Amino acid sequence: MAQVNIKKVVKEYEGGVQAVKGIDLDIGDKEFVVLVGPSGCGKSTTLRMIAGLEEITSGAIEIDGNIVNDVPPRDRDIAMVFQNYALYPHMSVYDNMAFGLMLRKFPREEIRRRVENAARILDIGPLLERKPKALSGGQRQRVAMGRAIVRDPKVFLFDEPLSNLDAKLRVQMRTEIKKVHQTVKTTTVYVTHDQVEAMTLADRVVVMNHGIIEQVGPPQVLYHSPATKFVAGFIGSPAMNFIPARLEQASGALNVRLSDGALLPVPADRTARYAGHAGREVLFGIRPEHLTAASQMEARPGLAPLSLTPEVVEPLGAETLFYCWRDGGEICAKIDPGVAAAPGVPLAMTADMNRMHIIDPATDKVL
Repeated sequence: MAQVNIKKVVKEYEGGVQAVKGIDLDIGDKEFVVLVGPSGCGKSTTLRMIAGLEEITSGAIEIDGNIVNDVPPRDRDIAMVFQNYALYPHMSVYDNMAFGLMLRKFPREEIRRRVENAARILDIGPLLERKPKALSGGQRQRVAMGRAIVRDPKVFLFDEPLSNLDAKLRVQMRTEIKKVHQTVKTTTVYVTHDQVEAMTLADRVVVMNHGIIEQVGPPQVLYHSPATKFVAGFIGSPAMNFIPARLEQASGALNVRLSDGALLPVPADRTARYAGHAGREVLFGIRPEHLTAASQMEARPGLAPLSLTPEVVEPLGAETLFYCWRDGGEICAKIDPGVAAAPGVPLAMTADMNRMHIIDPATDKVL
């Protein structure tokens, strides 16, 4: 097992284009870290630099305390699982999993022991004699994972391994990957653009944007305490609402005033945090799950009344989403399916101000 340390790593391509802009990241032994962000944020480039598939422009990458900048991929003691499985079509499942060990001249019995152990972990024992063409997408991904497991590497690297699977199978494979990590306990770096994958799999999530790291932390910390507007909007589904507003103070109380005049009181225990920003134009951030129908909520401190008129209603079974446009932007709210919501009909709502976020629009920092 091993730590991975990324120190001031830069990746620059021809023409001065920087894909990664001097990032620092320490990944602990046996930790499962997910790099997440939109296309072009630098997450896959970072993973490929750890693997040795991309040269580092400057900085250093350490694996198990050793700088590996100039170490070939085959000598880094890592195993990578790719998006497209990369299985040999003419080989059986057993041979695909065993091939890397055969090249390294492992004893035949040791190879068999490792392959059968990986097959047991992944529940693919009955498939060992099949060829890849006789497997489903999920089974192929298990074989690709098995090929990595048999190597017993210091570090697992996953490059968007679930992107080619349908929605139901992605959910199933997320569970499988988490179970495998809990069993083999190998340091894992996982890249995805799907924030749900990141939240469900990671010990810590690394949110990247435009080649920099916006925030690192456990999933619940990023959800409840985002550091920037980008993180607040990227983590959580549906995304957080951002509404132009102004902080106003009167008679010792602090309020969020929306541009249409609605006044939302700031809870007393949060007033001191924002009092120094009174009089400023801000962005009021609140998640759809914290905007609920008034009929659903029992009265308690921190709930502010707000009237919204749905324009689009989406019943999803366990919950209903509705969308409206206010203050020049879209607002999404999540309500109980038993609440009658119809387009064009105003609905009494409550905003949970205990869960709000106030953002400086000049810096995009959460205050």
